[in-house]
Amino acid sequence: MPPITALLHTKDDALRLGRALETLFPCAEILVIDHSSADATLRVARAYGAREVAADAEAHACHYLDLAKTDWIFCMEPTECISEGLQASLFEWAARASESIGEFSFDVVVRRQVGELWLEASLETRLISRRSPRCSAMFRGKGYLPSHESSGVVLEGELLRFDFP
Repeated sequence: MPPITALLHTKDDALRLGRALETLFPCAEILVIDHSSADATLRVARAYGAREVAADAEAHACHYLDLAKTDWIFCMEPTECISEGLQASLFEWAARASESIGEFSFDVVVRRQVGELWLEASLETRLISRRSPRCSAMFRGKGYLPSHESSGVVLEGELLRFDFP
């Protein structure tokens, strides 16, 4: 059963971070890359047992994958949380990962809330192997989430994104 590291980049996300971290039961490690937060972000991260690392302005996004203690990385934003369905799917995936050993990335359904409305869902690549030969190509530009490379394998459940705390 391969363990998963949750990887989040933060900057002044104290109001949102707790909601994200409390849903990460399927992850063996939580790695928070902080970009000079001036609020209580790091205190919230510590309260949930996250390992904190100060961001390096010169580092490429793949650099942070190498800091993880596991090979499988679940990338998310502090404005997101994992639904119970996605939690169950990640636990099931970890139990059966040897069946999909040839895969290097998995997609999830992301649903975004704006005000009281939920926007149409989209697919995004979020669970990746840092051992993937395509890993560096998945992080284009300055983004900290992998670019969508449709793997054809979609995990059940949803990742929920909130615009407001």
